[in-house]
Amino acid sequence: MATTQRYVLWIAVLASFVAFLDGTIVNVALPAISDELGGGIRTQQWVVDAYLITLGALILVAGSVSDAYGRVLVLRIGLIGFAVASLAIAAAPTAEFLIVARAVQGAAGAFLVPSSLALITSNFSGPAQSRAIGIWTAMTTSAMIVGPLLGGILVDFSSWRWAFLINVVPIGVTLVLLARGGFRDTRHQDASIDWLGAVLCTLGLGGMVYALIEQPNQGWASPGIWIPLVLGALLFLTFVMRQRTVRHPILPLDLFRARNFRMGNIATTFIYGALALNGLVVVVYLQEGAGLPATLAGLASLPMTILMILFSSRVGALSGRWGPRFFMTIGPITMGVGALLLLTVGSDFSYWWQVLPSMIVMGAGLALTVAPLTSAILGAIEPERSGIASAVNNAVARVAGLIAIALLASIVGGTLDLEGFHRAAIVTAALMIAGGITSFVGIRNPDRALYPPAEPA
Repeated sequence: MATTQRYVLWIAVLASFVAFLDGTIVNVALPAISDELGGGIRTQQWVVDAYLITLGALILVAGSVSDAYGRVLVLRIGLIGFAVASLAIAAAPTAEFLIVARAVQGAAGAFLVPSSLALITSNFSGPAQSRAIGIWTAMTTSAMIVGPLLGGILVDFSSWRWAFLINVVPIGVTLVLLARGGFRDTRHQDASIDWLGAVLCTLGLGGMVYALIEQPNQGWASPGIWIPLVLGALLFLTFVMRQRTVRHPILPLDLFRARNFRMGNIATTFIYGALALNGLVVVVYLQEGAGLPATLAGLASLPMTILMILFSSRVGALSGRWGPRFFMTIGPITMGVGALLLLTVGSDFSYWWQVLPSMIVMGAGLALTVAPLTSAILGAIEPERSGIASAVNNAVARVAGLIAIALLASIVGGTLDLEGFHRAAIVTAALMIAGGITSFVGIRNPDRALYPPAEPA
């Protein structure tokens, strides 16, 4: 591997690692944040959703911005913006200040993952590209293990503020590598950015999410709820309609003509909404309800991550041979069963008998789901459009999590006590099972003639 390619790979890994690390750390830090800054579950919802609003809306436009201004420049701006926002979060004097800083951090994060992957695809080709993407995937996935552990240690032994301040270290290393690499940017002269579409999407999502989060406090009849809800819905509808006529849409609606792409994204909505809800509820309840320290609460879902890392590639190979439909049906339903196992959690708490079985079953279901889901969605679209197809699916997953977290207070009944925890487990299971049923009804396996014959045992 040439020196330049090594630089590229490390830059791509570190830039993406920062975004993934932050996403896994924040849930562990939520109880400590609300304890210090106040606001309870409302603050916790906004800390997560402020980030997801800007991330979900702007990740669609990231490719256009990179084409217009150059991937290296956009990546550098994203890194600096993420670092500045992280510093602001670490110094936040109030919950409101922190929430605004999280929105800025989400906007910066929207450009990190797409730009880093674009660097790999433009500097590697053939088998070397596949190997580089494999390394990138393995390294960034490790953030799912490092994040909860590191976040828990920092919260327990120092402060939740260090959980965000730690981002500055890998960002600084990445910026140094960018400076030393001597990269030349490639810009497309005919690139066009639909800034109006991005604004409409962001404001539309923001208005609807604001209404969903604040509704338990004010009620549906309050003008402070139904006005932003209606305006947000109208703005988002305007955004979607605009994508039908704008010359360079950030959300190409014609992608949804492909059945597997359309149905796969519907399944994604159910599955990733459930994952976001479960991820937040489990780690927060284990601290606030069961009394575990942040470190142990962060490690509670570790079996899920380990099982996914160990078996996803094998399941991906089997899915390529047999088709994704079976795995996309069984996987989410298995996760739904795992979520229902959380109903065994009681006032006499035991992680080993009440939570661990759920995490193992959910981990098995997750391993069965992720690779087949990705292959079904991207396989439905011609290879030259796989980048935008991936961005759309990524945005769908983020928006699904955004809505699920916005509905958290309504789901748990205002307080994440034991009864609220059980309610969240039931909703998680229902969403997962809905994802499995959607896959069974809607996903079609490609022609078996496309698959290679099974290898002899």
